[in-house]
Amino acid sequence: MILLALGANLPGPDGATPAQTCQAAIPRLVSRTGLALIAVSHWYRTTPIPPNGTPDFCNGVIRLEGEALPNELMEACQEVERIFGRVHNGKTNAARPLDIDIIDLNGQIRAVPAPILPHPRAHLRAFVLRPIADVAPSWRHPTLRLPVATLLAELPEQGIKPWLEPA
Repeated sequence: MILLALGANLPGPDGATPAQTCQAAIPRLVSRTGLALIAVSHWYRTTPIPPNGTPDFCNGVIRLEGEALPNELMEACQEVERIFGRVHNGKTNAARPLDIDIIDLNGQIRAVPAPILPHPRAHLRAFVLRPIADVAPSWRHPTLRLPVATLLAELPEQGIKPWLEPA
């Protein structure tokens, strides 16, 4: 099972809304990776963490199946981000038209080199865990060995709500 988190809080280069951008990125990811798309979560509206005055994010998760090398999957994700206007400027938590993170890659655990697997902050973010519960309710965090429902229940309120705009 491969889990990728998608998020956006700025319009795409064509003026697309964050939800439209996230949705449009999915077929590009599938074609670039050759992985099979199994499920797409609901889309959620979340405030930036930490709060920084930028617009709310649209967040979701896709579940894929297949084999991929971590660095090649990361390169494919970054290529799709660039297609949708993402510029990696080194600023942490900056507003962006598209962000794609590898959350889990077939249960692999690795600290170096990048990407770190599983994603080092996934278990702290409702905007990642809630969509995972949509597409993989039996998922267990590879290093913590806890189910997604337990991880979600242990989080403080983070202001996640359904994204009401059609994707």
